[in-house]
Amino acid sequence: MAAAVQEHFSGATALCGVATAGIAIGGLVADHLQLPYAYCRPKPKAHGMKNQLEGRLDLTDKVLVVEDLISTGGSSLKVVEYLRASGYHVVGMISIFTYGFDIATANFKAADCPHLSLGTYNDLLNHAQQAGIITSEELPVLETWRNDPANWGN
Repeated sequence: MAAAVQEHFSGATALCGVATAGIAIGGLVADHLQLPYAYCRPKPKAHGMKNQLEGRLDLTDKVLVVEDLISTGGSSLKVVEYLRASGYHVVGMISIFTYGFDIATANFKAADCPHLSLGTYNDLLNHAQQAGIITSEELPVLETWRNDPANWGN
């Protein structure tokens, strides 16, 4: 992920992980790249100081948001919206994996938030097929799920 940040988001000057699964990977990448780091929740805590952002970012930073998984992009983009509303310049988002749902593509486009994922659902299917975990006969069923997971199997 650090190499991908350097290649695709070289202007980023700070990282912000999405709570909770993006926290660890974001922290590791920030440490490796020696960049400032914070993490942010999609909504404020319900108790204590009710913080949404933990850590310190400078308003002059160009922040790259780090996430583990993108399905619709909804919770991840709530973090982007919060950061932008708080005055931070968000340069994009990087994630470990995306299902590649059309709704996520539309949501990231509507939010004007570039997104890069290290792995995709198609990558996973290709690897699983090459490893003999699934067969080519099973691919249409798996693609049907990806095209409409909410109604799959109904």
